[in-house]
Amino acid sequence: MGRRGRKKKTEVEVTQENALLMSNKIKKGFQYAPHRALLYATGLSQEDINKPFIGIASSYSDIVPGHIHMRELERAIEQGVRAAGGVPFIFGVPAICDGIAMGHEGMRYSLPSRDLIADVIESVAKAHCFDGLVLLTNCDKITPGMLMAAARVNIPAIVVTAGPMLTGRYKKNRLSLVRSVFESVGLRASGKISDEELGEIELCACPGAGSCQGLYTANTMACLTEVLGMSLPGCATALAVSAKKKRIAYASGKRIVEIAKDQILLPQRILTEKAFYNAIVVDMALGGSTNTILHLLAIAYEANVKLDLKMFDEISRKIPTLVKLEPAGDFYMEDLEYAGGIPAVLHMLREKLQSNITVSGKDIIEIANSGKVYDTEVIRPLSKPYNPEGGIAILYGNLAPEGAVVKQSAVDKSMLKFSGPARVFNSEEEAMREILNKNIKSGEVIVIRYEGPKGAPGMPEMLSPTSALVGLGMSDKVALITDGRFSGGTRGPCIGHVSPEAAAGGPIGVIKNGDIIIIDIPARKLDVKLEEREIRLRLTRWQEPLPKYRKGYLSKYSKTVTSASYGAITL
Repeated sequence: MGRRGRKKKTEVEVTQENALLMSNKIKKGFQYAPHRALLYATGLSQEDINKPFIGIASSYSDIVPGHIHMRELERAIEQGVRAAGGVPFIFGVPAICDGIAMGHEGMRYSLPSRDLIADVIESVAKAHCFDGLVLLTNCDKITPGMLMAAARVNIPAIVVTAGPMLTGRYKKNRLSLVRSVFESVGLRASGKISDEELGEIELCACPGAGSCQGLYTANTMACLTEVLGMSLPGCATALAVSAKKKRIAYASGKRIVEIAKDQILLPQRILTEKAFYNAIVVDMALGGSTNTILHLLAIAYEANVKLDLKMFDEISRKIPTLVKLEPAGDFYMEDLEYAGGIPAVLHMLREKLQSNITVSGKDIIEIANSGKVYDTEVIRPLSKPYNPEGGIAILYGNLAPEGAVVKQSAVDKSMLKFSGPARVFNSEEEAMREILNKNIKSGEVIVIRYEGPKGAPGMPEMLSPTSALVGLGMSDKVALITDGRFSGGTRGPCIGHVSPEAAAGGPIGVIKNGDIIIIDIPARKLDVKLEEREIRLRLTRWQEPLPKYRKGYLSKYSKTVTSASYGAITL
């Protein structure tokens, strides 16, 4: 008898149990002797050949803080796979740190890397006939890229997000990357802090491994991955430095072998219309990053689920903001973890959710019912929300016929309605130079264009200019609109994803200095005060700019990428 009185399975029983494995394509039959020979070269035994083959897509990197601790998590996943009777195979996936890539050419590669990651995982998983995937990820574009791949390949998959970073400490104050360092650039430019103090802050703000501390894109996507049902409960907020994270990694390794054996609980069975509905509900309640709209649209496309921008706004109108993490508030991811994590958020929203299965085998409603809330200030009940509407709003108008996106939960109430003359820049660099030189006037609407998916190319984030404006004390005096996008750490009246983008002939491309821009977030409007015939006349005179890249990955990307209103997917 085996442990706990269970009889050990015979070799015949194991073979029958594994009859459905995709990997049988490369290891069963005399004609696959060469394949088996190559597998034996990796150190596999003859016994291993009959086990499920599990690919572990690891985005470990020495330069991405959210990923530097993944070697330990890889080991934990491997141990789980082995313990459940599977064979683990680790392969690498590229990772870009958006913070390090911010404010220079490198940011153009960030969003395109999402599609590159999906392509890499598809290629490796299909080529080697894996029976299941564990997707080890953490930062901004890596998580959605892996989810896109899971939906596309559609073999059993579990996502392990590597966890948020602890807050830093300086003079008894809690620090985070965006509010404490990016915004300090503006403080330094205005002379409010010294070089010495800035140096102390930058040393203390990021104390170690993990995704940046606020509800930025990485952490928002980790939360939504759990809600989509693709991570085990508790994974999203378990801290990078915690033993809990290692236990979840181990459990994920075990679980993938279980679901790989029957090939029933496939990603497209989990990533249903109901799953995306639930994800948007939680996104609005959290006040998550505006980038989640791009990513959810792209993942839904791969999962064959119809999703459009209007659905986000419809849900935002009826789901209140229950959580207010930095940048919108003063709590951090560690506070959300100690308040009960995503199961606790689900518990508060349980009457708003739709039944859907998850990789754990539990229904999302079951997880919501068992969630426990330990701090009702961090996670408020529906009866006492921070805001009556969700965190994100979709704006339309003659400037954004296909829509634009704003994180309304991070906008001061006095700035929800704003109008002023346009100050137009054809690149982020131009705008940043004028901001730091203090050449922006109160009441202006900064327009940064030709930074969309096609035009930049790569739709870079505008965290540097928005943070500088906050540091300079201008966040309640000016607004900013762009066909680029914003970091989840952006706050203030900053409207991104303006579609169609300038490079595709959108109206934002024909705005002139001095044109009056009208922003009305409650009414969901974004307009330029011009007659329609004047806009049409200007568009007839507009000339498409020459591509900025003639070769390389960005050249290929710019030729195949779609509008932000469709998730900036590549076709």
